[in-house]
Amino acid sequence: MLVDGKSWRTIWPGEDGKSVEIIDQTRLPFELVTVRLEQLEDAARAITEMLVRGAPLIGATAAYGFWLGIRDCADDVRMQAAAKQLIACRPTAVNLRWAVDRMQAVLAPLAPEQRAQAARAEADRIAEEDVATNAAIGRHGLALIRAVWERKRETVQILTHCNAGWLATVDWGTALAPVYAAQEAGIPLHVFVDETRPRNQGASLTAWELGKAGIPHHLLADNAGGHLMQHGKIDLCIVGSDRTTASGDVCNKIGTYLKALAAKANGVPFYVALPGSTVDWTLSDGVAQIPIEERSADEVLTIQGQAEDGRVLRLRLAPETTPACNPAFDVTPADLVTGIITERGVCPASRAGLAARFPEQARP
Repeated sequence: MLVDGKSWRTIWPGEDGKSVEIIDQTRLPFELVTVRLEQLEDAARAITEMLVRGAPLIGATAAYGFWLGIRDCADDVRMQAAAKQLIACRPTAVNLRWAVDRMQAVLAPLAPEQRAQAARAEADRIAEEDVATNAAIGRHGLALIRAVWERKRETVQILTHCNAGWLATVDWGTALAPVYAAQEAGIPLHVFVDETRPRNQGASLTAWELGKAGIPHHLLADNAGGHLMQHGKIDLCIVGSDRTTASGDVCNKIGTYLKALAAKANGVPFYVALPGSTVDWTLSDGVAQIPIEERSADEVLTIQGQAEDGRVLRLRLAPETTPACNPAFDVTPADLVTGIITERGVCPASRAGLAARFPEQARP
């Protein structure tokens, strides 16, 4: 995507042929800073500390991290150790394990001396596939936005939660890919951006990238979405997903479930945009089976912001003695989801719907 006239991706191979570079998303929106990953531990830290985030980007980073981890030694022991370290970084986003499993499957049949070069090629392939996949999600989601525009002939009002734009992927995004496609198609639209506490990815990331793209938007307190829906100010919701079950239950950033409930109560279509790699075909009950990452209480008890003098500060919000719990995700049951936007088209949030789009993955 374009930032101040320059084309960017979120991750790319270093010019030295031995490293990978990323945008450090913890520094946004106050400064655009890149970080070089030179070894497996760098990639693991980038995933764990959320320098990169978003299921597709986590997967791409894990693939490159796997390459970095076996670049100088690619025997079976090292491959298994690299896989174990990466998979342990974050438990909820299924693309992490998907990418690591794919790397292992490609490399295992090869001789150790062939693996490093093949790993780099496969990581590049995963990244390029992600770009093409998200562009396809954008095209299919565009039809939903166009339908609203043709019906009302007024600016299409979209609500999104967290960040599922190009910053959450290698490029284009998932939930925001249809928004970017609609902008290119000349459809007037406006996005309400949930702040998405406690990490504030909506305020820090989605608002930043929409602003850079010139798309009209307003930041919204997390609890305000239902009010806007009650008053007919939202035409449709589009969110992303970190893991979706074979039956259509959607795990996404905490707060998504409440937006889906409000949308259902007010007759607002609620769509989830995701690539096929985000579907966990081994699971059927998202609430019972998806592991929910519990992150540090500090994320709830403190907040990062920019002071008037330009300094970026972290401030405490609660009394020193107050504890906090911090589940990072929640699960939206399939019956609250209007449809799932995939790279192969829009389908119902159901086992039959997903199986029709991905018959090679569906289990009996």
